[in-house]
Amino acid sequence: MNRSKKVEDALEKWLKGVGRIVIVGVGNELRRDDFVGVKIVRDLKGKVPKHVMLIESETVPESFIEPITKFNPTHILLIDAGLLGLKPGEIKLLESSQALGPPATAISTHTLPLRVFCEYLENTINTKIALIIIQPKNTHFGEKLSKEIQTTAEETKKTLLKLLHKQ
Repeated sequence: MNRSKKVEDALEKWLKGVGRIVIVGVGNELRRDDFVGVKIVRDLKGKVPKHVMLIESETVPESFIEPITKFNPTHILLIDAGLLGLKPGEIKLLESSQALGPPATAISTHTLPLRVFCEYLENTINTKIALIIIQPKNTHFGEKLSKEIQTTAEETKKTLLKLLHKQ
């Protein structure tokens, strides 16, 4: 079974029992592949069911805590580029407990760890949190996703649309 099929199966299992879901795209538009999370969320706009809230948080997901808590989701899915030591474009689904690890662990390419954001939400509302992490190829300054990351972004969008419309 290939990695993207494993991620799809794990995501489908994680989504069981979803009531309302927030999907947060994290990334910096000026850092090439780092933008993949926001790109996927932008591509989902206007195509998801009403129980889905989409947020383009860019590099400041913590700025969206209030709208997220008001929406009162059963599930929160963050999508971000992350340094996982995989091949560019490879993808992993991590539940927040797996992704956060020890405080010194950093998978995100951002300064403020997603750990702080996730811990706050877990302590504030009763929700399941997972992260789709995509290994970037290039996070230098620039505005275009690399070919591998663009392919993964398109596949991830299609998978999310398929699964969200099944719910």
